[in-house]
Amino acid sequence: MPVLIRNDVSIYYEEYGSGYPLLLFAPGGMRSAIAAWRQAPFDPTRELAGDFRVIAMDQRNAGRSRAPVTPDDGWHTYAADHLALLDHLGIARCHIMGGCIGSSYCLGLLQAAPERVSAAVLQNPIGLSADNRALFYRMFDEWAEDLLRERSDLERGALARFRENMFGGEFVFSVSRDFVQRCATPLLILAGNDAFHPTETAREIAALAPHADLLLRWREPETVPETVKRVRAFLQANTPVAV
Repeated sequence: MPVLIRNDVSIYYEEYGSGYPLLLFAPGGMRSAIAAWRQAPFDPTRELAGDFRVIAMDQRNAGRSRAPVTPDDGWHTYAADHLALLDHLGIARCHIMGGCIGSSYCLGLLQAAPERVSAAVLQNPIGLSADNRALFYRMFDEWAEDLLRERSDLERGALARFRENMFGGEFVFSVSRDFVQRCATPLLILAGNDAFHPTETAREIAALAPHADLLLRWREPETVPETVKRVRAFLQANTPVAV
């Protein structure tokens, strides 16, 4: 079983296809795991493996991955996992794609190590709107209660601080608007259209980022084949030429 072991952290991952690497961050909120791609409008582990080395992972404490929880955990903790996985696989630079919370993981990794990422696809980016913070807290709390039932090593106080570190901020939670304005990495944004994934968040990312394209209509069954072509073409256009 392909697993990265780093201190007390165990990260499960899977690989598909070959070529330039594409690292995936699945939808599913705090339960972001590979299986969630099977319920997405299209599954990049299937649709893109013919052109790229696709690497999918279960985030810490989701799916088959496991880690401690401390009061200092936050978006930077996940970015450290992502970088550790790239190092483990010997990947110096890659494309990234995230669905839902995975879009904020993408932006967090871009902030932590922009030199490691050549292009990013943000599918259904999450974001704060006037009345949705409680939804994110509730999603976190449901995940946390399940963890507490399963594990005796976790503390409610640590989880409460972790929740605030994850969803107590603004915008897309993981990075600021100022960072997105400075982000030189090409972005393709597939807009969301519900309370967790506000369309206005996708529009704002696209307006702020210097090199961003926005798709508003992409998930409908009749549009999905063209969306997959658009994602593939975007990634291929931004794949570095081998020297």
